[in-house]
Parts: sequence; C-alpha cells; structure tokens
Amino acid sequence: MKINQKEQQREICRYILAYLSDNPEAGDTFDGIAEWWLLSQQIKFETRNVSEAVARLVSEGLIEEHQGTDTRKVYRINKTRGRDIRTLLRQVRSSYQK
Repeated sequence: MKINQKEQQREICRYILAYLSDNPEAGDTFDGIAEWWLLSQQIKFETRNVSEAVARLVSEGLIEEHQGTDTRKVYRINKTRGRDIRTLLRQVRSSYQK
C-alpha cells in the first residue's frame, strides 16, 4: 500500500514526537534526528506491526507457530494452505499494478 507525501510527513512528525516523548531530555541536529531518532521509532513501530501481522497470519492459518529449540517461537508457512497463499499474493500484486 502506497502512502502519499502528506501522510509520510505526518508519520515522520509522529515518530519525532514519540521519540521526544520517550526521551524528553533529548536534543540533536537534523542529521541526528534523521539517522537515530527516526530509526529508533521506526523500529518500534515496525516491530509492533510485524507482531500484529504474524498474529493475524497465525489466526488465519496461513503460517504456523512452532516452539524453537530455545524459548523463542518459530513461524513457518502452512504448506496445506499453499493454494490460498498464492491466490492472496496474486491479488496483492495485481492491486499494486493498478
């Protein structure tokens, strides 16, 4: 899904404000903000998004959750849903081309 420039700018504003809210004593140059603050906030945001996406894919039965050799979980494709997954991916690809 493409987001327009105005939405991107709003998102960057939120990242900067979120960083400053988490680190109220912070101050930095433009380069520092672009390189460190935004990266830090984007990682937090993307981690949350990935967590929600993985949970959704598990609940829809498209991927499976397995216990790893340590305490972490490992996620794999549900091979029995291969046809459904390919159909879904074709739909997504065709929507990008429009």
